[in-house]
Amino acid sequence: MDQADATRRHAELSRQLHHHSYCYHTLDRPEISDADYDRLFNELIDLETEHPSLAGEDSPSHRVGAAPLEKFEAVRHSLPMPSLSNRRSEKEFREFDAQIKRFLNLPDESVVDYTCEMKLDGVAVELIYRDGLLVDGATRGDGNTGERILNNLKTIAAVPLRLIEPCPPRLEVRGEVYIESAEFQRWNTELEENGKKTFANPRNAAAGSLRQLDSRTTAKRPLNIFCYGIGQLEADLPVGHNELLQQLQQWGLRVNLGETRLAHGVSEVLACFHDLLQRRDDLPFEIDGMVVKVNRLDWQQELGSVSRRPRWATAFKFPPRQARTRLEQVLLQVGRTGAITPVACLAPVEISGVTVSRASLHNWDEIERLDVRVGDTVLVERAGDVIPDIVGVAPEERHGTEEPITLPESCPECGSPISRLDGEVVPRCQGLACPAQLKESIKHFASRKAMDIDGLGDRYVDQLLTLNRVNSVADLYRLSRDDLFLFERMGEKLADKLLQAIAASKERPLPRLLFGLGIRHVGEHLAKLLARQFGSLEALKQASHDELLALHEVGPQVAESVVAFFADARNGEILDQLAAAGVAPPPEEKRAGGPLSGLTFVFTGTLPSLGRKEGQEIVEHLGGRAAGSVSKKTAYVVAGEDAGSKLEKARQLGLTILDETGFRELIASKEQE
Repeated sequence: MDQADATRRHAELSRQLHHHSYCYHTLDRPEISDADYDRLFNELIDLETEHPSLAGEDSPSHRVGAAPLEKFEAVRHSLPMPSLSNRRSEKEFREFDAQIKRFLNLPDESVVDYTCEMKLDGVAVELIYRDGLLVDGATRGDGNTGERILNNLKTIAAVPLRLIEPCPPRLEVRGEVYIESAEFQRWNTELEENGKKTFANPRNAAAGSLRQLDSRTTAKRPLNIFCYGIGQLEADLPVGHNELLQQLQQWGLRVNLGETRLAHGVSEVLACFHDLLQRRDDLPFEIDGMVVKVNRLDWQQELGSVSRRPRWATAFKFPPRQARTRLEQVLLQVGRTGAITPVACLAPVEISGVTVSRASLHNWDEIERLDVRVGDTVLVERAGDVIPDIVGVAPEERHGTEEPITLPESCPECGSPISRLDGEVVPRCQGLACPAQLKESIKHFASRKAMDIDGLGDRYVDQLLTLNRVNSVADLYRLSRDDLFLFERMGEKLADKLLQAIAASKERPLPRLLFGLGIRHVGEHLAKLLARQFGSLEALKQASHDELLALHEVGPQVAESVVAFFADARNGEILDQLAAAGVAPPPEEKRAGGPLSGLTFVFTGTLPSLGRKEGQEIVEHLGGRAAGSVSKKTAYVVAGEDAGSKLEKARQLGLTILDETGFRELIASKEQE
């Protein structure tokens, strides 16, 4: 591969790896299996080995994960929390052992002692103790910066709030939070019986539990932890890693010592690996391999890290659980957001004791990459040992009767045209009356920030659908008292109150209606922007792609989504029905620019007399933008008491910070210009 081809391929690999790393580490919603991710990463490493100039600062080879979400306060680790390199065969592990010896200048025939630990499929966290007291806790995040989740970690019974003395003045301990398989199955069964969304696997359930803003919710989740290492330690280090784990246990921390082995050389490591592989199905939790670490801590320090991965440790991964079967049919599922995903129906096959009859095909880009067709013999893998994926095809076994899997032109649920925006791999239905989306569409339409239909909660929406009283949001305005009397526990006063709330929603302003319609990529802020620019729903309906693109903050995806929404004939019918029912927002005052045009404000903390929403409305009324997060593009940060991390970030970026008085003075001066 020449330099030009290598550069193009490297850019594409980097894009994919950044995306999948973000999905896995930040959103906890992986789109590909670990094996597929490793394949992409290894290809990137090979490219950088052949073309070192490609390894720029933004290369995935320099990263551990992805940037954390902004829901929690960011915490920078005093020492990085690295991820591990992977070994998938005995040959690869022997190469790892040889590399260790070469770096330490040891003879080839020498024997290195290794600590062998189970590789739990959980969520990595850090606990920080000062004088024995738990004072902080965070997720791993991108390896350098995580999210502060101290209150959530405190709810885990296995996390000691105070260490057993004598203990060091400062200890940073790393661990893996997980959920045992039996607890996961019990919890998922309970969710299913209550009509709630279940989790795909124990890791996703653990990650979602740790990201609850309300720690009382986390306290109800069956979380557990094993500690496996340290960051900073203000104490003398023991000789070996195995002794360190024992010391952590003596301080009161939960360590998986019962399943940790000290192996003398490669042969004993391999014996441990094969023993663990045989016993994996009998364990009470999910594991996907074995972590192997050089036991001597002084050697660990000498070996150090490369590309932010420790030289002294590796993940010895189990082979994927795979089987061959036949792809019999492809069903199209429509999600609550309109996403259309293909699901493979398979001839039932047993994989590691589980009968698999369906598997994920992810999207049409993946279908094209695999060149998979209905009737093919396919290779199915339980990715992460839970979610079945089709990972390969046997084209040599085709008979000529196999059928291509084509991208649908219309929604399989409602027949509305589908759209696939540039940069997205998933086609979507934007039909307001799509049955697969109807429940969520009504809930969103009635929500406080949209049409604000007070009292129309989940329970009543469910009954509306069960009784077949609504087929679109427009049908809400046709409901009568007799319709509502069919509801459970619905009296005259409640019925009248709900009907009054529905009637009152007809008077909501245009931005709320636009937001309530659920147009993809149009949130509260963009709804206000579009309303100000076009003034009326009719004018927005007629807007062209180019007219939308001309607006600041409207990109190709938003423009395409808006045009596609209003081009759908069924959506047009529902909008006409809304208008006929009296849902006709008054025209907005069109404002091009304003004294704050081009300026972004962020409000944080508690101001003496100005509410955050009031301040944001002032900014937007004068043509500015009120954002929820601080960035280099922020013009002003308006800070009050208890401002927190946003204020700190503003200081780090050197932004202009105002108190309430300064904000009011700025507004007054701008209005006079």
